[in-house]
Amino acid sequence: MGSLATYIARRLLLIIPTLLGVSILIFAISMVFTPEQRAALYVTSPKAASKIYQIIKKYGLDRPAHEQYFTWLSNVLRGNLGYSKSMNIPVIRAFTDLWPTSVEIAIYAAPLIVLVGVKLGKISAIYRDKLPDHIARVLAIVGWSLPTFWSAIILLAIFYGWLGWFPPGRLGPEAEAIVRSSEWVTYTGLYTIDSLLNGNLFVFVDALRHLFLPVLNLVIVGNAGIMRVMRSSMLEELNKEYVLAARSKGVEEKVIINKHVTRNALIPVVTMAGVLVAGLMTGLVITETVFELKGLGYWAAHAAEQLDIPSVLAFALFTGVVFVIANLVVDVLYAYIDPRVRLQ
Repeated sequence: MGSLATYIARRLLLIIPTLLGVSILIFAISMVFTPEQRAALYVTSPKAASKIYQIIKKYGLDRPAHEQYFTWLSNVLRGNLGYSKSMNIPVIRAFTDLWPTSVEIAIYAAPLIVLVGVKLGKISAIYRDKLPDHIARVLAIVGWSLPTFWSAIILLAIFYGWLGWFPPGRLGPEAEAIVRSSEWVTYTGLYTIDSLLNGNLFVFVDALRHLFLPVLNLVIVGNAGIMRVMRSSMLEELNKEYVLAARSKGVEEKVIINKHVTRNALIPVVTMAGVLVAGLMTGLVITETVFELKGLGYWAAHAAEQLDIPSVLAFALFTGVVFVIANLVVDVLYAYIDPRVRLQ
């Protein structure tokens, strides 16, 4: 356990220079814009936007790049990310308003994508070249080949247009009215969690109804990659000497699969799952757009269309931070699954 704690401590220390590197890279990209465009990074209201040249002088946007970087970084650390013209509010407020939507989708979609993908991959490997394997591989190929927007439109057409069961958006009109009322207390911004904390099952059920289709769409499209990696990893493990030795000693096949093979096969899956979860957390442009969910992906797309530099840079910075943290979690899971990693 001590070696695991030491390993985690080393990885935590590496986060600081990594995040600094990410911030330098993002700031370097912003330097391709003119001082007038970069002045938007320091605007906090529409009124201040009329004082661009004063802002350039105040924040030294005509000074050497390293001076500008430290000025920008100090503002970021204080929460001043500029003004979002695509949302007509400060960037930090746009982020806090839209972030819960993306997180709520990720909370439900990520575990299902991983669990379904791992289970299908496991079944496919165990029953190699048999009917379950063929079915699982067909499902993986279909999911891998489907364009996200196309599957989303089909799901909407069937479950909303035809059956009328699962509407788009985050909430229906009645639930929206409850959430906007003075009696509603916002704890997290995630409606399924806040509804339970407020003791309102109607809003909880309504929020789940609206989440069903986007989550289902992501599971259909996303689990294919996990399934294929798990299958190939399981097949590789099943052919190793320790499996043959265990079988020769009379160890039950179920014990071999569940206790040894599955654990070792999960190592490459963890990498893919980490990237997948980080991608979900940073927003899903197509899914959020088709299902009318105004999250970070929806915001990033509209900000890019309108050349909303502060919003685009804030999104890029957030994405970098999320992926750095995701890599840390993946490294820790590596060390937990395979103790040999801690010694490297």
